Amino acid sequence: MSVKGKVALITGAASGIGKRIAEVYADNGCHIAIADINPTAADAAAAEIRARGVKATTVIMDVTDEAAVDAGVDKCVKDLGGIDILVSNAGIQIVNPIENFSYADWKKLMAIHVDGAFLTTRAALRHMYAGKGGAIIYMGSVHSKEASKLKAPYVTAKHGLIGLAKVVAKEGAAHNVRANVICPGFVRTPLVDKQIPEQAKELGISEADVIRNVMLKDTVDGEFTTVDDVANVALFLGGFETNALTGQSLVVSHGWFMQ
Repeated sequence: MSVKGKVALITGAASGIGKRIAEVYADNGCHIAIADINPTAADAAAAEIRARGVKATTVIMDVTDEAAVDAGVDKCVKDLGGIDILVSNAGIQIVNPIENFSYADWKKLMAIHVDGAFLTTRAALRHMYAGKGGAIIYMGSVHSKEASKLKAPYVTAKHGLIGLAKVVAKEGAAHNVRANVICPGFVRTPLVDKQIPEQAKELGISEADVIRNVMLKDTVDGEFTTVDDVANVALFLGGFETNALTGQSLVVSHGWFMQ
């Protein structure tokens, strides 16, 4: 089981979890397409990946734009010779109680998480089916299994990714394509750091209480999940080569939500 010599396209790869997955994949010999909406950050990340001794290309991609996604995946194939792994990781977070949630914000979040996952999957599958198959990895969340206050569209979207992965697993099996979901707990990224003061304000508690009594209260050790934790699971799933592991969701959360 290895990603050496394979090609991975990772969305949201210019920062955070996506960037760390790209780094770990590169350190294991995988060529990388950095797909991101931020051109400057994407170019910088691609340069860092090339410095690790593998090929890398930049794909400027708004995952909610059908034409941009199709063109971006085609560019990955043209520049790197194929696509063996898709990591659908791009995402945002907006917190608000349901009664105050604007429909525009609901649609924006759902579009990035769900529409983006669908569009990148469809584009990748067209190439994977024509080739030797591949692996699709969705970045879910413990919120693919659980719910939290203030996160209605996020929880809805992350639950939806499990459904999409199961369908892709069933349809893709005949083409040697596997699909799985990684479900991290809270990872200390800029996306999470942004939530801490927002939740403190909305819930009327301190930022320390948000961390201790909201984010980490159900873990076994009061610890954040790390980007390395998530990247190593992505490495395992990306290198797993049979249908023995497909249509599954793996929770990586210091024990928050056990199944």
